[in-house]
Amino acid sequence: MPEAAPEDDSATLVRRMVGHIPWLRRYATAWLHSTADADDLVQACLERAIRRRETLQDPERLGSWLLAILHNLHRSEMRSRGRRGDPVGIDSLADDLALSAPPEDRGELGDLVRAMGSLSDDHRQVLLLVGLEGLTYRETADVLGVPIGTVMSRLARAREQLRIALEGGSDQALRRIK
Repeated sequence: MPEAAPEDDSATLVRRMVGHIPWLRRYATAWLHSTADADDLVQACLERAIRRRETLQDPERLGSWLLAILHNLHRSEMRSRGRRGDPVGIDSLADDLALSAPPEDRGELGDLVRAMGSLSDDHRQVLLLVGLEGLTYRETADVLGVPIGTVMSRLARAREQLRIALEGGSDQALRRIK
């Protein structure tokens, strides 16, 4: 059987990446609390992945590779925002997850969104990767570039902080966990 041309391999990889878009969007939206910001981050992630497709060492780990790119881009953006500030416009309310829920569910969803928002980025990332996306501790450690023990301790702290926040815990208790 003749070897596939490099263009064919690239086209196949891009098609596989497209299959990951809904998953990446769901994760980024839950993480960032904004569909517009999530879409921008996913687009930047896919652009970088296509430009650097030759760095993918194991095609079977495409999802983890894409998540690692997504996280690295977000970290870079956060460092950049830290230097220049983070403007907030009124149009950002249009992407609020709590406002997109039916009126009867807004209270509980709003509580969950606020509780998730009270978590540090590190804790929210681990909680979403393990709890929402179903990644193993090892996969999560690979995506975040941290030891597996760090994933386990961050997850335990995140769960405890989320529990306290949802039970109406005090700000002082939340600060102790961070």
